[in-house]
Amino acid sequence: MVDNSARTPRLKPLLDRVPPGFLVDAAWLKDQQIDSKSIHQYVSSGWFERVTRGVYRRPLPLGVQDSSAITWQGTLLSLQRILRYDVYLGGVSALEFSGFYHFVRLSGSHVVHFYGNAPSWLKRLPLRNQVELHRNILFREDTTGVTNSDHSFSESISSSSAWYWPLLISSPERATLEALDGLKSHADFELFDKTFEMLTTLRPKLLTQLLDSCRSVKVRRLFFVFADRHRYAWRKHLDISKFDLGSGPRSLVEGGTIHPTYRIYVPKDFARTQSKRR
Repeated sequence: MVDNSARTPRLKPLLDRVPPGFLVDAAWLKDQQIDSKSIHQYVSSGWFERVTRGVYRRPLPLGVQDSSAITWQGTLLSLQRILRYDVYLGGVSALEFSGFYHFVRLSGSHVVHFYGNAPSWLKRLPLRNQVELHRNILFREDTTGVTNSDHSFSESISSSSAWYWPLLISSPERATLEALDGLKSHADFELFDKTFEMLTTLRPKLLTQLLDSCRSVKVRRLFFVFADRHRYAWRKHLDISKFDLGSGPRSLVEGGTIHPTYRIYVPKDFARTQSKRR
């Protein structure tokens, strides 16, 4: 039970800034002029709970299902909206979140992909899902194609929460290039090909910006391998002569076949010049 006697003049403004289920760390609390003695008092009184060393969560109301679970959604929103880290949901996780990535997982583990900067304590959190943090180095322009989602987590984080912060995620165009950067095996290609079958409405203007900003020749070549394979309407609006595809072959998949147009080693079925679609 929360001890009301533990209230201080700084507690109410703190509770106003941190909704139930959200995380803060000791460094942020210090910036709010909350000293270690007060933090200990808030934890002892039930206003906050210690999650791991130097990280605290405002508890969810009693009766909320799985109230003890630390979700990746609440963690990412805490990093973005309270702690102000430049981090977002990207790659295959952003595609899945937007409804484009569907496959049968071969194991019970579900890796969630964050991109950008995050504190070192992220890897210590007892999250339901494994989080993999990627450095945001694929693009010269860091924020092109990063957007607010149209989803709200008020229900998934707390049934009584009035907080409706949107999650920052990669657009499908940016997430596609990020996902291509992670392809390594034949199985990866087969799974991502199923995803690409759903990418019928990508925006060529944004794709052009992202491909121009992309630092990876490998990713640009792979993108056009898939784009030519599926031949959606948006493909004809991309002028390949505007993009630097480098020179010389690129090795990617062990035991692969070199693509005759884009000079990158891919699984044999992906090296065919003919399209899957007529």
